[in-house]
Amino acid sequence: MNATLLENPDRTVCPSRREVELTALVEKLLGEVSQLRGEVAELRQQAGYWKGMFEQAKRKNEKLEKEIDSLRAENRQLKDRLFAARSEKKPPKDRSNRLDDPQAAERPRRPRGHQPDAPGPRRRDHSHLPVVEEEVGLPPDETACPTCGKPAVQISQTEDSEIIEIKVCAHRRRIRRKRYRRTCECPNESQTLTAPAPPKLIPKGRYGISVWVHLLLAKFASHRALGNAIEALSHYDLHLPPGTISDGLQRIAPLLEPVYEAILARNAESFYRQADETRWSVFVEQEGKIGYRWWLWAFLSKDTTAFRIEPTRSHDVPQGHYADKAQGILVVDRYSAYKAMAQVKSGVVKLAFCWAHVRRDFIGVGKGWPELVDWAIVWLYRIRLLYHLNRQRLSCEDRAPEFARHDAALREAIDAMHRQATDELAQPKLREPCRKALQSLLHHWAGLTLFVDDPKIPMDNNASERTVRGPSMGRKNYFGSGSLWSVCLTAAMFSIVATLKQWNINPRRWLSSYLQSCAAAGSRVPEDVERLLPWNLAPERLAELTSPEASVPINDTS
Repeated sequence: MNATLLENPDRTVCPSRREVELTALVEKLLGEVSQLRGEVAELRQQAGYWKGMFEQAKRKNEKLEKEIDSLRAENRQLKDRLFAARSEKKPPKDRSNRLDDPQAAERPRRPRGHQPDAPGPRRRDHSHLPVVEEEVGLPPDETACPTCGKPAVQISQTEDSEIIEIKVCAHRRRIRRKRYRRTCECPNESQTLTAPAPPKLIPKGRYGISVWVHLLLAKFASHRALGNAIEALSHYDLHLPPGTISDGLQRIAPLLEPVYEAILARNAESFYRQADETRWSVFVEQEGKIGYRWWLWAFLSKDTTAFRIEPTRSHDVPQGHYADKAQGILVVDRYSAYKAMAQVKSGVVKLAFCWAHVRRDFIGVGKGWPELVDWAIVWLYRIRLLYHLNRQRLSCEDRAPEFARHDAALREAIDAMHRQATDELAQPKLREPCRKALQSLLHHWAGLTLFVDDPKIPMDNNASERTVRGPSMGRKNYFGSGSLWSVCLTAAMFSIVATLKQWNINPRRWLSSYLQSCAAAGSRVPEDVERLLPWNLAPERLAELTSPEASVPINDTS
């Protein structure tokens, strides 16, 4: 027997220490592997959960991104509405005390067309127009019975319908003046008598008053070029020579001067007024220049509108328009000429500044600096609140308790705006565009707040700005005035037409009546011109000129 086996008989049965350690290590590793497998399974389960959450979050994020894009587009639209350039050509009917609502885009748009359960549009009343009767019958063959051929008998009842028509035609008035022969033989008397000729506006002229009224209103009320107005009449087979028309208008201009001077005088005496100015061109040689730039000034009062065309834009124009004894309120923009005039008047004429121009300052900040849009919008809402409170105050001016309540709310808003502007100006980090807007606001604060103590003062100068829009359109259409006499005629006609509009007088009717009076006076200004002015008209005559029944056709001479 092997000696080794004899010495270690249990060697094959008892493992060595190394084997035991290896076995323990393997068991440990197997346990860790099992644990890791459990953790892996758990991690896989968690990974599935988080993957699902990720997909859900991804879908939600996509939805939020779409909403953000929609909100950005809406925000951009609102900013465009708020800070876009405003058109001066087609304003609303009444913007004197209104501001655009920046929230208008958020409201649902009204569908086009007539809405169910909504009242229909009010039809205009044309009962004042003359009626031309027309009878329409059937031919005899259509009245016969198709079966027996027996004719129908006309009954007294009719089926009536109405159509509005207009007829403009040029015609020649042939006046046949009757002549008479005396039956006596008196030597000192003419043996033949002749009816007098109708008066003419222009001696020996061929064209009646209706032609001149049409041309005057076409240029100075409709703001059309005179050449276009003459061409339009050629469509009615009336061909007018431009030279004759120009000479006729030059003769008519002095006849309108007394009316124009009366408007200037009454306008200067008013207590509440507004003023504005715009560019005008006069193509006459002055100081070696042709097409020298002149200025059209508009002075608006309660019942008159006075236009002046001057070669300067200095304070001499408003200072000369208002007499030395003039006093009251003048609503203007912040142009320096008005401030200089107020200094010359030594406080007798107080300047009320325009809140619409202040609003434009903040709009300019929002347009020029996109990062300041939110700041500008806040100030625009403060201004809008003032307009709202003032409208509420004016709506109940006759009711003392309500007026006092709204007046207190307006004054509180004014004080709060002043404090806010002062506090923001004290901030050293305030941006320079914001600082300039607020400094201008506080600099003109006294004139901006005059309307608080006197509700008759409008908050803005929009009325006078609307007044100059028509003449500005005329300047673009016929480029201004070509002579000094045309300057006088233009200022007079602009003033007359605008004043008649304030009195709700049809300019065609009034101008036809006035020029007829001039013709009756021998192509001169009538002696009773004061009686013909709008504010001196008798109530019956004023009703005739404003009522629909007093319409004057284009070819009428009365």
